[in-house]
Parts: sequence; structure tokens; C-alpha cells
Amino acid sequence: MKRNIENAMIGVILAVGLFMALFPYVWLILTSFKTDAESISIPPTILAHPTLANYEYVIFQEGVGILFYMKNSAIIAAGSVALSLLLGVSAAYAFTRFRFRGSGGLAFWILSTRMGPPMGIIVPIFLLWKFLDLYDTLLGMILVYTMINVPFVVWMMKGYFQEIPKEIEEAAMADGCSRLMAFRKIMLPLALPGLVATGVFCLLVSWNEFFFALLLTGTVARTAPVAITSSISTEIVRWGEMCASSTLVLIPVLVCFAYVQKHFVRGLTLGAVRG
Repeated sequence: MKRNIENAMIGVILAVGLFMALFPYVWLILTSFKTDAESISIPPTILAHPTLANYEYVIFQEGVGILFYMKNSAIIAAGSVALSLLLGVSAAYAFTRFRFRGSGGLAFWILSTRMGPPMGIIVPIFLLWKFLDLYDTLLGMILVYTMINVPFVVWMMKGYFQEIPKEIEEAAMADGCSRLMAFRKIMLPLALPGLVATGVFCLLVSWNEFFFALLLTGTVARTAPVAITSSISTEIVRWGEMCASSTLVLIPVLVCFAYVQKHFVRGLTLGAVRG
């Protein structure tokens, strides 16, 4: 009897947690199919008169639609994730397998670059990007997000590499592999779940980031999160259009998670909490 009560309580807690986690997304999608009047009606309605007008407007509106900005976000996210993994994984491997003077302090300094508030570094980055003609460019945003993601990649992958015994790598080198070949053919395949988990986190940061994209882009390199705010004006908030844009921006993330879910879950449990 006691066990049944405990199981029932756990089920209720899980159901409440699941409802709280999913309700904002469900309401977002429902609102994207509502008319302007329905989206602000009190009491709120579910779907009295569903319409696709919001999606038609944000995709085919005069000028540039949300798909153009989603393309910008995809290019920037893919470029920053690739560059972040290239630099961060190499650095993490070096910190794990080599000991040199100041390595501990250097590793902590890399992590500390994520501790400061973005507002504290946006002014020098803005001025530097203007000087280098990187303002409102895809390359400029890729470099910014790489700067944000590399410290995270270093510390995540450092933990994964520490979980792999050195003896495996040493055995490969004893059989004739160079260190670079052992890293490429032994270490990277063994750390694949960690690479996927780390890459997904970097992808989410690059895809959803708003602050730097707002201040470092104009119209050419504007990203999807910034474009969504175009539905907000000083006179009115077009909730239906904003929710339609948000739903379209959400879809690629859900597809990505569904595709890499197996590696992602495994990677989260593969010693990523070690320093």
C-alpha cells in the first residue's frame, strides 16, 4: 500500500513537471494559429477560428521573411559550432594529455571568460568589429559565437578525455600510430557521444542567442531571434505573427534533438562533470 502511494505521488509530480515544461510550447503553437482578436481575448480561447494567416505573413511578407533570417541563423550556428569544436577539442586534448607550466591557470582563465556579463564586453567588441568591417556580417557573428562557445567546449571535452584511459592511446602509438593519428582514430571516436552533446549545446547557444545578435547586426546578418521581435512595436504586439515565427524557429532545434538524441543522452552521462 505504501509503495503504491509513493508511486502515485511520483507519477503526479512527474505529470505536473511535464505539464509545466510543455505548456509554454503548446500555447505558443496554438497562438500561432489564432487571429489577432483571439490571441488577446479574455478569457483565452483555444482554437475557435484557426488560421494560417500568421504563417503566410511571416514567410511571404513584403521584403524579407523569417526564412531568410533562419538561413542566417543556420549558417552562423553551423560555422560557430564547427570552429568551436575544432579549437576547443584540440585545446581540451592538450590540457588532458600534456602538462606544462601554467596549464591549470590557463584552463581556469579560459573558463573565466564565460563568467563576465555580456554587457561588459559588448562595447569593445562593437568598436573592434566596426574597425575590422565585421559589423553586420555572417563571419563577424560566427567569430563572436565561437568566442562564447570555445570555453564551454574546452571544459566539457576535458572531462570526456579524462575518462578515456591513457593506455588505449599509448597502445595505439606503440603499434605505429603517431599521436595525431591516435587522436583522430582512437580518441575522437571514443569521445563521440561527448562531442555530440557538446556540439548540441553550442548549437543551442548560437541558434538562440539574442543580445549580441541584436547589437552586432543590422539587416544583412540579422538572426531569427532578433527578427522575431519585429512583431513588437510601440503601438501593438502582433502575438499571432510572433508565435508563428517562434514556432518555425523552434522546429529545426526539435529535429536536431530527435536526430542526435541517442548520442546526446549518452554524452551527458559520460563524465562531463569532471574538471
